[in-house]
Amino acid sequence: PTASAELSATLLEILAQPVSYADQDLPVGASLGISLYPDDGTSGEGLLAAADMALYRAKEGGRGAYCFFKREMDENIRERRTLARELRTAIAAEELVLHYQPLARAEDGEVCGFEALVRWNHPTRGMVAPLDFIPIAEESGLILPLGEWVLRRACADAAKWDKPLRIAVNLSPVQLHQTTLAATVHEILLETGLAPRRLELEVTESALFKDYQRALDNLRRLKALGVRIAMDDFGTGFSSLSTLQSFPFDKIKIDKSFVENIHRHDRATAIVRAVLSLGRSLEIPVTAEGVETAEQLEFLRSEACTEVQGYAIGRPAPLHTLSDWTDEIIEPVRKADVA
Repeated sequence: PTASAELSATLLEILAQPVSYADQDLPVGASLGISLYPDDGTSGEGLLAAADMALYRAKEGGRGAYCFFKREMDENIRERRTLARELRTAIAAEELVLHYQPLARAEDGEVCGFEALVRWNHPTRGMVAPLDFIPIAEESGLILPLGEWVLRRACADAAKWDKPLRIAVNLSPVQLHQTTLAATVHEILLETGLAPRRLELEVTESALFKDYQRALDNLRRLKALGVRIAMDDFGTGFSSLSTLQSFPFDKIKIDKSFVENIHRHDRATAIVRAVLSLGRSLEIPVTAEGVETAEQLEFLRSEACTEVQGYAIGRPAPLHTLSDWTDEIIEPVRKADVA
């Protein structure tokens, strides 16, 4: 095991070097799953199956991790496969629901849109958290039908609202690289009657890198439809500035990991201030995610942040509560301004 661990660490170090492509330094991520003969299997098929289970666990630890197979992983993998089967049924059986979290103008707290967040109301497990089923959807290939369901339902719901508020929907990396993406979005807009300018699709910078050119082509097609494009989790990628240069995003969303550390860590505060300044210079609106305190809100207002999102503004809530809930959340935001 020691020799295998040393070899794995060396391989990961080599694979972590960025690759230059189209004037971009693209990050490369690798994860390794390791099984040992004869402890974990005596056949090639058995060893591969064990290494595959270890790979799942390694990926859970993030980029650049390796993991040895352990017997308890077998039960975990069986559970994930069961969840995948149940998720396939859930998509068809309408067990999924959308909750909506408000986006508000920073200056006055006026709600200007909502972000659609999917939830799974399982008949026996209860409410399954997105962190528990989204990775399974990605692993099992269900992320495409799941993503299309979320987009269609969010657009249909927003089209019925009295006010022409924006609706924000996250695009997964798999969706972003589908050649049929723009056609699917166009079809859903026509089907639901939602004006394209009211739809805001959020993409993370890391999602672009699987096939950078195809992703940019898809984003340009979406822009041609009149749809707004936002860069989500800004500041967590490897080349945010060059990405902004390559594509005219309609919005930047500052990752909540920076916002939650405003006034706690000088570097985080400086980064938030710098991103807001960058947005003003490029004339790109900036949304701060994860705003939870009046102090954070006051700082963001003082720095001319465009929009805010987080528990200080409002928690995600089911569709049927939005009309009443909107009135409730505007007032606390305004009170925070004078607190």
